[in-house]
Amino acid sequence: MTTTLSPSTTSGTSSVRNEFAKYRHLRLGVVSAALALGIIALTMVGMLGGAPQGEGEPLTWGLPIAGLSLALPLASPLLIAVIASRAVEIEHQGNGWLLARTSGVTPGRLCRAKFWCTAVHVVVATSLGSIGALALGVLGGISDTPPAGLWLGQTVSALVVALAVLALQVLVSARFDNQLVALGNGIVGTVVALCSFGLPVWAAHLTPWGYWSLIASADYQGDAVVTLTPSYGSVAVLAVLASVVFTLATRRLDRQEG
Repeated sequence: MTTTLSPSTTSGTSSVRNEFAKYRHLRLGVVSAALALGIIALTMVGMLGGAPQGEGEPLTWGLPIAGLSLALPLASPLLIAVIASRAVEIEHQGNGWLLARTSGVTPGRLCRAKFWCTAVHVVVATSLGSIGALALGVLGGISDTPPAGLWLGQTVSALVVALAVLALQVLVSARFDNQLVALGNGIVGTVVALCSFGLPVWAAHLTPWGYWSLIASADYQGDAVVTLTPSYGSVAVLAVLASVVFTLATRRLDRQEG
């Protein structure tokens, strides 16, 4: 029995493959490395700042997890904006959108291909940053067993939030020729993400950047570090909403005339 791929599936796969070929000279790997290293470095800063001052006080896993909870919203919004911007900017230069359309690739399909290609960079960078935070705890001499479930839950939740923000940034970069708008959006996202830690829970749900505060797995109460449970339900809702909105937005782009 022979299985035949539909034209849309074949075209979508070809679009993704073409996008990867375009990205060879965009240095997205450098930006992704900066994201991973930024998460690790900021986690280390958080650990050093929150380490117990008294002699003989043992370090706990809450320390690197709290550092990671703050490092993610500090490092991710702007660098994700840079990744999306660099991927989309090439289409604004040299009539890339028009050339793609003449070859049968609509703007919406091109945006979806760009999302999947850049998602690889964001997923790898965020995962490496989270693994690095775990390694910092081991190197820091924490002797207790790592809280694998809590760490894994935070990592998966962070990936969902990062991909939702990436989808938004791809759309913003596609909408505006001037990529300073997209980068400015990333800066605003950083501010919103950090401010969300002090906002009511309902307010943190209003923007995708606010979800970084909802997935924090540890925080400081006075001088003590306490573990928290990420809002997994909220993250699941975000994943569904982001998927639906991105799909509808890109399909609308498909229907627009060139």
